[in-house]
Amino acid sequence: MKRGLRALVAGLSMLGVTAIGQAIELTADVKGFVDEMVSKHQFDRAELTGLLQQARFRQDIIDAITRPAEAKPWYQYRPIFLTSARAEGGATFWSNNRDDLQKAGELYGVPPEIIAAIIGVETRYGANTGRHRVLDALSTLAFGYPPRSRFFRKELEQFLLMAREEGMTPTRPKGSYAGALGKAQFIPSSFRAYAVDFDGDGKRDLWDSNADAIGSVANYFVRHGWRPGEPVTVRAGAAGASHQRFVDAGMKPSIRVKDLYAAGITTAARLDPAALTSLIKLETEDGHEYWLGLHNFYVITRYNHSNLYAMAVYQLSQEILAIKRASEAEYVSH
Repeated sequence: MKRGLRALVAGLSMLGVTAIGQAIELTADVKGFVDEMVSKHQFDRAELTGLLQQARFRQDIIDAITRPAEAKPWYQYRPIFLTSARAEGGATFWSNNRDDLQKAGELYGVPPEIIAAIIGVETRYGANTGRHRVLDALSTLAFGYPPRSRFFRKELEQFLLMAREEGMTPTRPKGSYAGALGKAQFIPSSFRAYAVDFDGDGKRDLWDSNADAIGSVANYFVRHGWRPGEPVTVRAGAAGASHQRFVDAGMKPSIRVKDLYAAGITTAARLDPAALTSLIKLETEDGHEYWLGLHNFYVITRYNHSNLYAMAVYQLSQEILAIKRASEAEYVSH
């Protein structure tokens, strides 16, 4: 703790520093961040300096954020998350946490299979909550990744506030390359806003408490507008290149279902003609498939702003539900 704030990374892309763990020269941008934390949130300057000097630039984090899985086509993205092991793991997670999932469903209206699928996609039910120190990840991205430096600078601020509020040692938590935390992979601002103490032990623990992870995911969904009992998505039939204008309208539901019907698109289940939806185009190995992104589908994309992500969560949830129902049916038959 003798080198000030050199560990907060500034202008790494311009400096060309690539060694993992390299400390970076103190700059005006970094000094400004420290000044802001002191004046805005009453952090002690010496204590904050002592903490931040322990952060290290991670080139592997920069590399990872420039090649996200969501950049893959659907036919390559889907097999990452839609595996028999992940589906069976979800059914096991459901069985092992039945009471908490039922409680979350009753309190928030979010189905257990959706909650399980989120945790399954994010961390394989807690098996992989991340290997990067959150302090390193957020410092690297806040000051060494110009395309999103403003966003990650705010998340670094939120992380320091979160650690202070929750009584955490900021150098200890580990998470994803983007600074996401725990089994639910909440970024620090989401942790502060949506994490809940669902097991009633007086702390919000997304690492070791399945109950807190379950309740926090459900709370996140409700706070983003989840509508209990409504469908998520349905396959769109008779859709093709002539409907590209609907795809181009974006992921937020803005098209009346009746307008898609009028354009020749069909669905196996008849939907409310007045409901708003989006038209989702997914690339397959031999062409494309189309789906309607209804309101609750859009809510899933608030967790990760990607149609691919939301579709993976939905389809995994349906596989988990099918396994659970089959298991229960077999139990009843015996």
